[in-house]
Amino acid sequence: MKFSTSAALASALAVAVTAKPTPTEHEPPSKRADLPTVTVSGNAFWTGSDRFYIRGIDYQPGGASAETDPLADTEVCKRDIAEFAKLGVNSVRVYMVDNSLNHDECMDALAAEGIYLLLDVNNPKYSINRADPFSSYNAAYLQSVFATIDAFAGYSNTLVFFSGNEVINDEANTTQAAPYVKAVTRDMKNYINKQKLRKIPVGYSAADVAENRMQTAEYMNCGADDVRSDFFAFNDYSWCNTDIQISDWDQKVKNFTDYGLPIFLSEYGCLKNGRDFNEIEALMSDEMTSVYSGGLMYEYTYEENKFGIVKVDGSDSKVEKLDGFAKFSSALSKYPMATGSGGAASSTHSVACPTKDSIWEVDPSEVPLMPTQAQKYMDDGAGDGPGFVGGSQADTDSGTSPSNGDSNESTSGDNGSGDDSAGVRLGESLWVVSAAVLASVLAGTLAL
Repeated sequence: MKFSTSAALASALAVAVTAKPTPTEHEPPSKRADLPTVTVSGNAFWTGSDRFYIRGIDYQPGGASAETDPLADTEVCKRDIAEFAKLGVNSVRVYMVDNSLNHDECMDALAAEGIYLLLDVNNPKYSINRADPFSSYNAAYLQSVFATIDAFAGYSNTLVFFSGNEVINDEANTTQAAPYVKAVTRDMKNYINKQKLRKIPVGYSAADVAENRMQTAEYMNCGADDVRSDFFAFNDYSWCNTDIQISDWDQKVKNFTDYGLPIFLSEYGCLKNGRDFNEIEALMSDEMTSVYSGGLMYEYTYEENKFGIVKVDGSDSKVEKLDGFAKFSSALSKYPMATGSGGAASSTHSVACPTKDSIWEVDPSEVPLMPTQAQKYMDDGAGDGPGFVGGSQADTDSGTSPSNGDSNESTSGDNGSGDDSAGVRLGESLWVVSAAVLASVLAGTLAL
């Protein structure tokens, strides 16, 4: 069958050109009070030359399954931010946001009180499914992740992004999800770099599972710079009105000495035997500050799990302070932020990857390649976020990773040199292929 020149050109262009999203325009929020940005140096956080410790609270009104965004509801956030100021916290963690909505007023209200945000980029509909990580690591998921980055990168008080929370836990085979969490971390860092956004630290919030805690930490800090986390956090409820030795926190300090990245507690606050929050004394002491950069108490609102320190009446939005409110505020006041460098290390470094075994079922050389269909978001921006509409976990049609892992392609990258990311190189290779197809078709046309 013969083709006309115009048909051949159209066919070639169809191969070479793929639909692209509307370019993302990065604009600063229209209203905000700027705070000094927090950066990573050595194994600590800093605002300029001052060491920064996280002294915060976890904030998810309605609970983990509510699918609500407290930073998009001005009435709710301003009510609660006033209480955060009374507590004396300098940071809050929010577990999910609607990336299709505006957050200027709430982020400005946080900044006005000197409060930073630690933000999870996932939500129940757009996240890695630990039971099927390959299918859930897809282009639709990454578009939502990138859109969340776009929505919050312009705020000076966005402190860190969490690439995942307790994806790896104590259930069998969940360590197999680790490469996908690491891939998301890489993709987030590369997106921030490619879109020329402020380099907000990206890292993982781990479950405190003794059997895989150290392997998880080591895995998130091994390999090339572009796949390594910028920090490591874990949820720890082992301090139950005890002390640093009985809680085993002293041993964890030893285990993480010379880890090479900032470490903090993304959740703490044991319920057993009451809560006096004396762990803040330990966190701010020289026994821990050389390794730890503080932590976030779980949590603000009282939900079914009974961890909260306030009750909120849904009918009139009044806040009822529980005993924990005064106890937490008192502990923050009694044990202020440590001064000086706190013994922080001066350099950041990687560690050796953990070896594969019966518990840690991960080949350290394999990190999944970014789905090729997500390259358009990497290049042109995520576009409009999907919010809580739809879902990505089963959206394999949007595009999944072209391989289960390839250390040569997926673990080389920026290294601080300005070289484009693995995802970007993958996209460039696609254009090389497209150009080759175009040339081949043109050559065939001329020969007709």
